[in-house]
Amino acid sequence: MILPRKRILLPFELVAVAVLFLVGCGDGKPETPVAANVAPPATPASHPATAAPVKTDDFLTISAPLIVEHQVDVTAQRDGTIVAIAADAGARVSAGTELAKVDNRQLSSDLEAARAKSRGIAADLKNWEAEAKVLDADYVRAQRLFNEKLIAEEQLQHAQYKAESDKWDIIRVKESLNTAKQEEQSLEIEMEKTVIKAPFSGLVARRYIRVGQTVAKGDRLFWVTAEAPLRIRFTLPEKYFGHIKKGQEFSVVSPDVLLESHSARVIELSPVVDPASGTMEVLVEVTGSHGGLRPGMTASVRVPSMP
Repeated sequence: MILPRKRILLPFELVAVAVLFLVGCGDGKPETPVAANVAPPATPASHPATAAPVKTDDFLTISAPLIVEHQVDVTAQRDGTIVAIAADAGARVSAGTELAKVDNRQLSSDLEAARAKSRGIAADLKNWEAEAKVLDADYVRAQRLFNEKLIAEEQLQHAQYKAESDKWDIIRVKESLNTAKQEEQSLEIEMEKTVIKAPFSGLVARRYIRVGQTVAKGDRLFWVTAEAPLRIRFTLPEKYFGHIKKGQEFSVVSPDVLLESHSARVIELSPVVDPASGTMEVLVEVTGSHGGLRPGMTASVRVPSMP
């Protein structure tokens, strides 16, 4: 029996067999799939991705300090030494309440002297007025005697001129009395300046002086502030001009009293736009109860925004 002879594969045939083997292996599927981090397909241009909705702010919020119209530093109106203090910081006072007093002893003596001078001139005036009546009577008697040819015309004229002269003296004394009264009134005004009074009803926010302190005219003594009405002054862009009206109300909140919400009414509007900043000025007043709001606090006004 003749066995067939085995054929020896040539090199290029070996390469072809290897290629076929690899292709055959590539068609098979693995038994266990392998997870791969593959990016999802891009959304087609005809269906754009929708973003989460964002709430649009329909209000313009402006922060500014709460102010009051009546808020001043009470200053000394004349030089002197503080001899008494009647009110301290935190005290609520009414208009005209005494806050402090400046030494006025010398001024009081000058005032009494002026009053005495006025009284003396007033008495002198009465004396001149009484003498005028006497001279008027003498002139009337001289006229009667002249009519009866008992005195000369010169004597009649003498009586006449003397009566007229006395009337001018009365006018002079009256002017002197008026001058004395004005001096007296001036000293009374200076006396009033020694008593420091509250200019309006409000709260004594600060006291700058102490008893025995020497002050000069213009020195600060107290800071007095009203507590109401509370107001806020702020500016808006010029595009709001004509859209904000008097009486319009806005919401007001303060970071110092977060649990409170208040309303404020427009009470004043700038009639023109500031050309330098392109803004208009608005003044609003808090309505109703003020709650925890106090002058000086920062508050925020919510104004409807313009497109």
